[in-house]
Amino acid sequence: MKFTQPANSRAAKADATRAAILASARKAFAEHGYDGAGLRGIAEAAGVTAMMVGRYFGSKEGLFGEVVTDTMRDPIILSQDNLKRAELSRAFAEALVGVTTQGKVPLDGFLILFRSTGSATAARIARERIASVHHATATAAISGDHASERAALFLAIVAGVQMMRQMLELEPLTKAKPALLVELLTPVISSLIESGK
Repeated sequence: MKFTQPANSRAAKADATRAAILASARKAFAEHGYDGAGLRGIAEAAGVTAMMVGRYFGSKEGLFGEVVTDTMRDPIILSQDNLKRAELSRAFAEALVGVTTQGKVPLDGFLILFRSTGSATAARIARERIASVHHATATAAISGDHASERAALFLAIVAGVQMMRQMLELEPLTKAKPALLVELLTPVISSLIESGK
């Protein structure tokens, strides 16, 4: 008599395999960028074959897109809690200063983008995913004219602070008291997201 696994067991195994590949790819892309990460290394670290990666994600491009989307699932700055706060600009400023505090490891999503900018393919994929998630969320939080452009400028400020404070460690940003940075950033963010005209 042949033993067959229950369908839910196969589904659970498939979910676990997919999650392992995503975790491995997220780490590889964060450390080496799009061009520096290889499917064989990602597969090996996940305990699967490169063929299995292809079965789940189709290609390196497909995998990279899923990883970028995965890094956006639990936003820190554009979180639902921050979006509900009465002082939206201050909430964003506090979150940005908090996430870039000296000694904190930069977010995977930021590292992946930072280390992949030299690839036109990675830039295209990241641009599409950012537009559909973070830019769409920020635009929806802004009222008045030019909401899309103002949301994009807000995202540029977020990325700029992350780069200058965490990656390049510009001393006035690393040595400043967090409360001061929040006070300075709040009106800058407010001018973009709260001015209706």
